[in-house]
Amino acid sequence: MIRIDGSVGEGGGQMLRSALSLSLATGKPFCIENIRAKRERPGLLRQHLTAVLAASEIGSAQVEGAALGSKLLTFIPGSVRSGTYHFAVGTAGSGTLVFQTILPALMTASGPSEIRIEGGTHNMQAPPFDFLEKVFLPLIRAMGPRVEVQLERYGFYPAGGGSFLARIEPCQTLKPIQLVNRGEITGKTASAIVANLPRNIAQRELKTVADLLNWDAQSMKIIETKNSTGPGNIVFVEVVSSGLTELFSGFGKIGKSAESVAADACKSARSYLVSGAAVGEHLADQLLLPFALAGGGSFTTEKLNLHARTNIDVIGKFLPAEFEAEQESESARIEVQASK
Repeated sequence: MIRIDGSVGEGGGQMLRSALSLSLATGKPFCIENIRAKRERPGLLRQHLTAVLAASEIGSAQVEGAALGSKLLTFIPGSVRSGTYHFAVGTAGSGTLVFQTILPALMTASGPSEIRIEGGTHNMQAPPFDFLEKVFLPLIRAMGPRVEVQLERYGFYPAGGGSFLARIEPCQTLKPIQLVNRGEITGKTASAIVANLPRNIAQRELKTVADLLNWDAQSMKIIETKNSTGPGNIVFVEVVSSGLTELFSGFGKIGKSAESVAADACKSARSYLVSGAAVGEHLADQLLLPFALAGGGSFTTEKLNLHARTNIDVIGKFLPAEFEAEQESESARIEVQASK
């Protein structure tokens, strides 16, 4: 039984999600205490409970402590079963994080899977659906499995109610990849999505992006939609290079100006562009687990934050993986390899 103290490091929900992913992929049971101890509302929220229940269902697991507010959980996995599944968060909690929890095990399962998830698709503190589609999953496909996602309905905070479909064609073993050099930048796009909100919000946001990044009008795109339970707004700044795509976002919320929403996305994009690294700060965190499962790989990133360092500690409890971080002038190089 692997034991994890959820109060160490960044002390958030990622520790639980990574443990669930790794437990399913390795067959190793774990017990985690002090779940989300460093958050304002500790314990399992609806999103985290949905991830536990989803992992339990696909992994035929025995679980103790799967209840809202629980700060202690024991998870004993059985065999992973591919197939057709439907999971609903029931709030605006992130459906994309639920998906990322169960994906690693299904990438090398015995057969294909189709997953429908309802909940938040575009909310803060989680990768938005577009990030999954354009940034994360193309790199997962480069490692072997075929994973496609399709947005069915937007789910913005606080209404939620979003939905997306994922189809997974597994592979036998994951292939390590190298993301050391960013390569030539081949495309830059800024888009503003307004769901059940006035178009002029998006216009102001894109004007701000154009001013701050000095991008031309051909790079700007407004997406208006009614396909959302509630109102919502997000700005994306997309940078495409020869090897990968990076996506930076700013989230609209009540009381926050359109200009400051756009400025958030621009700040993150500018930091990435200046660093010269191939991988942004958030993507780096999300690549650690699949790279460890593949037994190798490397990437350069802006920096390895506390979130990522905590993730490395959790991964090390389940897998014989070694992570070497070498700080360069404007970026860090991460090497992942199996322990000898």
